[in-house]
Amino acid sequence: MPKLTFSLYAMRTLSGGALMALLLVAAFAAGAPQQARAQNLFEPVIKVNDQAITRFEIQQRARLLTLFRAPGDPIKIAREQLIDDRLRLDAAQAEGFILDEAALQAGIEEFAGRANMDAEQFIAALQSAGVEQSTLREFVRAGVTWREYSRARFAPRVSVSEEDIERARLALGGTSSVRVLLSEIIMPTPPGQVEAVQQRANRISEMTTEAEFAAAARRYSAAATSGRSGRMDWVEISDLPQALRGIVLGLAPGEVSDPLPLDGAIALFQLRDIEELDVPEREYEAIEYAAYYIDGGRSEQAMSRARQVEENVDTCDDLYGIAQGQPPEVLERGTKAPDEIPTDIAMELAKLDTGEVSANLTRANGQTLVLLMMCGRTPKLEGDGPSAEQITGFIRNRRLDSFANGYLEQLRAEARIVEKE
Repeated sequence: MPKLTFSLYAMRTLSGGALMALLLVAAFAAGAPQQARAQNLFEPVIKVNDQAITRFEIQQRARLLTLFRAPGDPIKIAREQLIDDRLRLDAAQAEGFILDEAALQAGIEEFAGRANMDAEQFIAALQSAGVEQSTLREFVRAGVTWREYSRARFAPRVSVSEEDIERARLALGGTSSVRVLLSEIIMPTPPGQVEAVQQRANRISEMTTEAEFAAAARRYSAAATSGRSGRMDWVEISDLPQALRGIVLGLAPGEVSDPLPLDGAIALFQLRDIEELDVPEREYEAIEYAAYYIDGGRSEQAMSRARQVEENVDTCDDLYGIAQGQPPEVLERGTKAPDEIPTDIAMELAKLDTGEVSANLTRANGQTLVLLMMCGRTPKLEGDGPSAEQITGFIRNRRLDSFANGYLEQLRAEARIVEKE
């Protein structure tokens, strides 16, 4: 079963205005909730141990995920999430951990607050888009129960030392520089193979030695580093995308990250080493880059074209000559704040100096090769860093998540799961 990154708490990445706009647009588009026409809508289609999941629940969760713009096939993700929810609630209830009505209502209010609504307004907006109140309640119940249960179960195992805090402060606060030595595996997810690749990624994430990870990189990775067993050069933590910084800072040397979904691929990272430098950390206000799109994906013809372009360009301006006479959409160039750059592109840019190129990414389900070029970085002015309390909470939550994800994997492996088509 794939590890799912979308959850109740992923909604925190949406601004309140953006979420409210999504709900309102969906409400106008959907109109009044449609009555179910299909026969046997409440027929059990999945059995998780002794609990049933109905077709109606799957359809409702899929509609909710669609409104929240969760990546991937909403029906498939809905089935997977509902299975995980049953396992989570079973595990919590088996130890007497049951969410009361007040805590559930507080969770719904917290969720609604992300859309600048109260619970009543939020529920009404969802109902206008065809999502029943009970669907939201069960979604929130599973998320909040698992969060609180995981904290109670695993908090005694989590400790954050002064060294951990100082290392993170140095990495995030800008007083000095921290660099890391990573290994990477980038596995494409072509149509029809997404689940198989995700399952392989889950197995790799459990690896504990550099030799295991290196062998997997040589065998499965599509990144240019595969010939070096996935080993990347030293990279400053500030050059990594913000999302990846948090993941890396939560790892100890030798540990492997959870699978990180990208556009058309899944990435994993292993931390091999980390060290502090006696120089100020580099932070950037904006990053300018260009992307030249080549038909053919990773075919030999497309890769040959990429090598030819690379040999004939020294700066991003040179790409205009390469793209001359072609449709304007084959070349994109822009300047963005680091947190606005897609994660896979940001990870590639972290490896590049100005004028260097990468041809490791694809788009359009692997049918288009992306020739990425770093144009330049604009330094960021100094600002206040995070507090010790914020850093401690961040590290603690990362480690709690790791324990909880590992326990959920164990629950899946031990469960009796029967699915109908």
